Amino acid sequence: MPYQWNKLDRGQKPVMEQVSDYVDNPLWEALCRHVEEEYQSKPLFEYSGCIPTGWNVKYKKSGRSLCTLYPMEGYFIALVVIGPHEKVAFDLALPLLSSYTQELYESKKDKNGLCWLMFEVRESGVLPDVKTCIEIRRGYKKQNEK
Repeated sequence: MPYQWNKLDRGQKPVMEQVSDYVDNPLWEALCRHVEEEYQSKPLFEYSGCIPTGWNVKYKKSGRSLCTLYPMEGYFIALVVIGPHEKVAFDLALPLLSSYTQELYESKKDKNGLCWLMFEVRESGVLPDVKTCIEIRRGYKKQNEK
């Protein structure tokens, strides 16, 4: 039986195993493992009272957000912000992404040059797009570090 933790208790930070048990979806572990290995990023647990699950997991690299994951029962939401520096690369990649991601992007309006893509990761077809968006997000910084 999946572990139940008090998701709304800001004083009791979960550990990854508890969150993984709650999400109970292999795509969660696949994405977390990918980000941790590919970008050498560690999960940061943060509490936010404005989301139903209270806790989210952030991945950052060099002080820059790669993605934020919101655990849900049976699935998760992956937030990747496309900023003005990533827009050209993202627009070039967009025709190669799934119709789900294309529709998601078209439904979002830029706010101050930012596009907040919130992927509902319920099935494996969405995961490659999330990984591509994270790669684009990280790619801009990598080029400038050289």
